[in-house]
Amino acid sequence: MNNDLTPDQLDVQKTALLQRAKDLREEIRRTLKKSDAEHYVQIADSVRDLEDESFADLMVDVNFAEIDRDVAELRSVEQALLHVAAGSYGRCDTCDRPIDTRRLIASPAAQRCIDCQTVHERTHYTKVGHTL
Repeated sequence: MNNDLTPDQLDVQKTALLQRAKDLREEIRRTLKKSDAEHYVQIADSVRDLEDESFADLMVDVNFAEIDRDVAELRSVEQALLHVAAGSYGRCDTCDRPIDTRRLIASPAAQRCIDCQTVHERTHYTKVGHTL
C-alpha cells in the first residue's frame, strides 16, 4: 500500500491538521485556566483534612496530565504541518516509506507507517495506571 494523496486530499489533510492544532491550543488554554493556581488555593483552603487535600492535589495532577497529552498531540500535528510545507507529508519518519493513505486519512498527524508504529508502541510502551 502506498500514499497516493491527491492535491485535493492533501489540502483536506492540511485543513484538518490546522483545525486540530487550533482545537488543541484552545483545549490547553481552557485546561490551564481551569487549573489556575488560584483555583488550587481555593480548593486547598476549603479542605479540612489530608484526604481532601490529596484529592485537590490529584485534581491538579489530572489537569496537568491533560495538558501534557494535548501538548504532545499538538507537537505531532505541528510536525505534520512542517512535513506538508516541506513536501514530505505522508512519509514515515522511521523508514521513509510512504504511509498508507487510509492511515493518513484516519490519523492526519501519523508520523510512522503502521509497521514502524507497531514496533514503536511495543518498544516505547509505558505502563499507565495502577497495579496490584
